Amino acid sequence: MNTTKDRWYTGITRYQWLVLAIASIGWMFDIFEGQIFVASMNEAMPSFLTETDPEARKTQAEFFNQVALVSFLLGGTLGGVFFGMMSDRIGRKKTMAYSILFYSFFTWMTAFSMAWWHLAVLRFFVAIGVGGQWAVASAYVAETFPSKARAHTASIFHAFGSFGTLLAALVGALLLGNAAVLTWCETSSLMTWLHHWYEPTTLPWRLCFALGLVPSILVFFIFAWLKEPESWKAAKEQAKKDPTQKVGSIADLFQKSTRRSTIIGVTLAAIGMATFWGVHVRGKDTMRIAAENQMVAEGKVDVIEEDGKTKRNLTADQTAELKRWEMLGMVIATLGLLLGQLSFGPLSQRIGRRGAFVFYHIGAFFIAIIVFQLTTSLTSVTPLYFLLPIFGLFTAAMHSGYAVYFPELFPTRLRGTGTGFCFNMGRLMASPFLLITGWMVTWGGFSLLGALTVLSFLYLLGPVAVLYARETRGQELME
Repeated sequence: MNTTKDRWYTGITRYQWLVLAIASIGWMFDIFEGQIFVASMNEAMPSFLTETDPEARKTQAEFFNQVALVSFLLGGTLGGVFFGMMSDRIGRKKTMAYSILFYSFFTWMTAFSMAWWHLAVLRFFVAIGVGGQWAVASAYVAETFPSKARAHTASIFHAFGSFGTLLAALVGALLLGNAAVLTWCETSSLMTWLHHWYEPTTLPWRLCFALGLVPSILVFFIFAWLKEPESWKAAKEQAKKDPTQKVGSIADLFQKSTRRSTIIGVTLAAIGMATFWGVHVRGKDTMRIAAENQMVAEGKVDVIEEDGKTKRNLTADQTAELKRWEMLGMVIATLGLLLGQLSFGPLSQRIGRRGAFVFYHIGAFFIAIIVFQLTTSLTSVTPLYFLLPIFGLFTAAMHSGYAVYFPELFPTRLRGTGTGFCFNMGRLMASPFLLITGWMVTWGGFSLLGALTVLSFLYLLGPVAVLYARETRGQELME
């Protein structure tokens, strides 16, 4: 622990700030590539379905969206383990660049999808790059900064990803929450040539994914300005001299000295991944649901009874307006996420890594239950202006903790491998929970908010896992 009176940022060099900046921007675009699907899934997936009944179409699309999210988690598992291992073998710099190229290309390819399963398959390949980027960049940042600054800079690095979510929400609001964009796609001479291959109504969400190619520009700066950490070079040289000190060995993660850390890391990540993709990202839907209920309460929406079912007839403008409400909910929750992830580092320096994990998991459980249960009866969006920032803060703050904690659990020769393995095997273990949630809504008779409430109980497993975790506050990174 830093016992001097110096601020955590005292003595940090210009190059160290540069590493943090490039790693953070790469992570921001990483999150954008993941969240652009979340922002557009309520438009993209239904466009491939042939079901005519609106409610049946909605529940079918919900299940396929869950399949796509599971596909994303599985791809992230493979990518995180593979690129994490490669970063220990060929270096942080090269691996980070390759992972960015990978996720950029396949996000762009998603714009050309012709069936719902194309979306699901391409999400798998996008996630390979996305999972790899976090594993490499978090290890890179941890190895670049001294121990007194490590928790703070790791929190800044991870929290910067929230700007990727804000960017995705902005793109969703501009391209999907604007009826004029659809009109332009249907009538502009720049777009009409695409009508031979794609329905004009699908072009706005396709444009969202086409923007995914932009982050590849960052690769030029990585190769031009960054260099490999000295600690990685030393570990590489040591591996040449001592065969027992292999770099990037998955088997070595289960040696006696590292086994407990690996198991705890995977468990924490599994809880975090299942609740992030199953609970946190659905915070935006509460704003849309409350806004639609408010429209009905104000008599702005026609409600009819047909075949024993209550249906709401929304105009195109009302649908676009609800999309803007949904994106506003995404923004508000993400601002809370930003504060939560920035706070994990400083809090973990005061009460320890374990204490911070317990605090945020318990807080997430209570706020998630409150938000989902309250929204079932809300006829006004006003309460969500106050609740969603708190929801975002607690339900995602622990993810910043992974960037702080996981690199501290492993020696340099295994840091990328261990960090990537823990974070992304968590994705694999989280996948069944998302499928179960989709089943509960589609066939189990649960409402969306009811299923999300059930899933929120997973947060209570976090404090249990932390009981067996090793405290690393104030310790130097293992060599």
